[in-house]
Amino acid sequence: MAEVAFFRRDPQRGYRPNPAPATGTASRVLIRFTVAGREFVLRRTVIEPGGQSGWHYHDGTLWVLVTGGDLDHPWTDCVPLTHRRGRIFREPGGRAHAHLARNLGATPVKLTVLYIKPAGSPLARGIDPPPCAR
Repeated sequence: MAEVAFFRRDPQRGYRPNPAPATGTASRVLIRFTVAGREFVLRRTVIEPGGQSGWHYHDGTLWVLVTGGDLDHPWTDCVPLTHRRGRIFREPGGRAHAHLARNLGATPVKLTVLYIKPAGSPLARGIDPPPCAR
């Protein structure tokens, strides 16, 4: 039988700025738990107008719900891709799926994100921008 860690609320109260290279972004962990070596993290993120995540990838899979604004989300080919409010999309894990999340609009982008990742791994791993973004 798989071991299940107790559900626990994250001690963070309110939103906290995300670490560099992100700018103009803040997040709040709603809940996290671990099952059979996988960590599940449910987090809300706000990207202010002009804010961005920095180029990065994830070790696991993410499910993202856009709850406000329009998210600009190019992959390493730099082709524009916009996810509008109400959209749910999947971000596959691994360096081959590196991307940028940014807000090119005039209102905050609001996201609810479910991370499913190897226990103990970071939420994201920063990388240098691809040649098309330099």
